[in-house]
Amino acid sequence: MTESQQPIGSGLVVKDAGGQRRADEGQAKVRAKLLAGLGAVLLLIGAAVFYDGRAAAQKADAQAPSGWVDEVERIFIRSEDCKQCHDRHYEEWKGMREQTPDLKTFGRVDAALLHGTSLESPVFKTVLGLWLQTNPTAEQRMRCLSCHAPSVTVFPQYADKIVAQVLAGKVEVEGIGCASCHLINGVAASGSAPPTFKVQAGKVLHGPYANPEENLVHPSSQSDLYRGANYCASCHFDKVKDVARRDLVGEILQGTVCQDCHMEPSTGSSTSKRGSLTRSIGRHWFRGVVIPGVMLKNRNLQAEWMPRVDIEVSQSGGTVEGTVLVRNGSLPHSFPDGDPVLKQFFLSISVKDAKGQVLATEQKQFGLPFDQVLRGPIPDPLVKGGTTRRAPFKLALPSGSSPATLEALLTYALIPNPEPALKERYLATLATDKDRETALKLIQEYAQPRVLTFRTKVL
Repeated sequence: MTESQQPIGSGLVVKDAGGQRRADEGQAKVRAKLLAGLGAVLLLIGAAVFYDGRAAAQKADAQAPSGWVDEVERIFIRSEDCKQCHDRHYEEWKGMREQTPDLKTFGRVDAALLHGTSLESPVFKTVLGLWLQTNPTAEQRMRCLSCHAPSVTVFPQYADKIVAQVLAGKVEVEGIGCASCHLINGVAASGSAPPTFKVQAGKVLHGPYANPEENLVHPSSQSDLYRGANYCASCHFDKVKDVARRDLVGEILQGTVCQDCHMEPSTGSSTSKRGSLTRSIGRHWFRGVVIPGVMLKNRNLQAEWMPRVDIEVSQSGGTVEGTVLVRNGSLPHSFPDGDPVLKQFFLSISVKDAKGQVLATEQKQFGLPFDQVLRGPIPDPLVKGGTTRRAPFKLALPSGSSPATLEALLTYALIPNPEPALKERYLATLATDKDRETALKLIQEYAQPRVLTFRTKVL
């Protein structure tokens, strides 16, 4: 091989081709610059990836649940995980699916408070904060949390941590989620202090279907409990005449259970898996007092749910006395519904003259103040399902007055109106003026009496 035929890159220089040599040197410089530029770009990309990864890791660490939260969630898996297969029920539980006018317009705690907000609700935070100022014991705090966060029945050692998160408004654990309900495999017999549900901590999730579909995520088990009133009554314990009964005993709605109204029946699949069985399924938004579709199509339900007030009265000289009778008919449902512990009821009896001027009045209050809540047996509600509450009264009239009518007005409030000192102690625990303003607004809103029904009788 001659010098002019030596291969490029061999390290030899073509002596008799000066122009070619200079061209080769220029190409080498260009290649060196390109390689240097590429190296700088790769270095910058690597640095960016490193710092982005480090920032993402730091952010993930900041957002990662605490160790104890992770321990809880190994048993009470988050509902977001269930969403992968049960998207319809998840969206109903979360309040994302087909919100009807009663949820949009009457989305209050006495109308349609979703189970998904049981722990993070600002209402619960405020009420819990007020109650804690009365210094409840650890057992009483556990009893309060057990329905709002059933996981404390398995992890009682974390009750105070959950309370602290609620008060801080930064709740990491889930309150009433999918696992909270579907890990229940029994209820205690009558006579046990509520709540009466029994949680089986494990991988098996229970439900109503006799032939649950097999899957690779969790084992399933059928339980008749999910089609019984005693399942719901394990927390909503004031609802029925006998919480140990599977069915409800009513003159008109014989055999009707909570799920028939509060989990509106539908048809479809409980999972989003293609080809899943079509079954009778229940909605998972658990709507409360305002259920327009059910109420409108069932006049018996309208008649039996709506409260009634009657008056037995006699007049003797300057005194009007008698009895107010409060009933809700044969529907085995306490009156009114909702929270069995906090609600307050007010029965106002007034005597008026022919011009409508009040001559004498008396108000009876039923319900516990904050400092007595969970300090002993939970009292019966104003009217237990299918029963009558009799409230006697006696009014002294002004001398020379002429009574014309007697009026009985029944109202209720969602929470007790806290004593001024109690309210001030709670407000002092809040960090900002905005927090205090929000709390005051909630207290005023939920302690305000609302009209249920009334009756006027001519004397």
